[in-house]
Amino acid sequence: MAAVTEAPPLTPTPEKKPPRKRGKWTPYLLLLPGILWLIVFFALPMLYQASTSVQTGSLEEGYKVTWHFVTYWDALAEYWPQFLRSVFYAAAATVLCLLLGYPLAYLIAFRAGRWRNLIMILVIAPFFTSFLIRTLAWKTILADSGPVVGALNTLHVLDITNWLGWTAGDRVLATPLAVVCGLTYNFLPFMILPLYTSLERIDGRLHEAAGDLYAKPWTTFRKVTFPLSMPGVVSGTLLTFIPAAGDYVNAELLGSTDTRMIGNVIQTQFLRILDYPTAAALSFILMAAILLMVTIYIRRSGTEDLV
Repeated sequence: MAAVTEAPPLTPTPEKKPPRKRGKWTPYLLLLPGILWLIVFFALPMLYQASTSVQTGSLEEGYKVTWHFVTYWDALAEYWPQFLRSVFYAAAATVLCLLLGYPLAYLIAFRAGRWRNLIMILVIAPFFTSFLIRTLAWKTILADSGPVVGALNTLHVLDITNWLGWTAGDRVLATPLAVVCGLTYNFLPFMILPLYTSLERIDGRLHEAAGDLYAKPWTTFRKVTFPLSMPGVVSGTLLTFIPAAGDYVNAELLGSTDTRMIGNVIQTQFLRILDYPTAAALSFILMAAILLMVTIYIRRSGTEDLV
């Protein structure tokens, strides 16, 4: 029989102490500057405007907080056409941005090749100039004697827009069409960039798999590409609609008194009429309306993943 060797006695291993937590407060300290920035430049001004909206008085006598909530109802009852007009113009510009931006974002993501960087630079090139300058340029583009209006007249497009109430006679400036064109141009990059980011994430092998299953290009787009790009669609539409609904520059420079948006009313109340409670109430009504529409839109869109 083989000799059985005894195993050496086991020595108890010392218990390991749990690692000491280091930098417990480091994440909070890193977040502190951003939190302070939001408090000082966002939360406090919001509270100040909220208190202003329930004040009464005048600029000469001074304003006092009297919890006058009737200001909200009076402001909404008087300026509801401007609210509806702002939503309508912003929605029209958002739809146009989506129709124009999606094909371009698709081209950049899947077909641009070595021209991708150049096209991306052209997309963001408008940001290199002032928002005001870009809007003023449209006054020259849409001038009555310009080539754009002449081409629209030749093609009888203005006959259709006149029937729809978007233009007046042979003019495009100072009409709803001019305001929507300005909004579309100024906010189009905000639609293209999220769409491009979302489309670029799509695995190309999914398109190949759809082709192997004999899916036609339109079927592949409808069943694969567009559903996977929905986060970009939702992000782009939000980034376009929200600032467009509160914009006042395009309506001021390209429109008329009949195309005034709610942003123009708020600006007038703050800077010209000096009715601060009404201006603050209008601002909060606009914010609440946009927040409600955005919440409903996100829930109905079927995606919670935003780019």
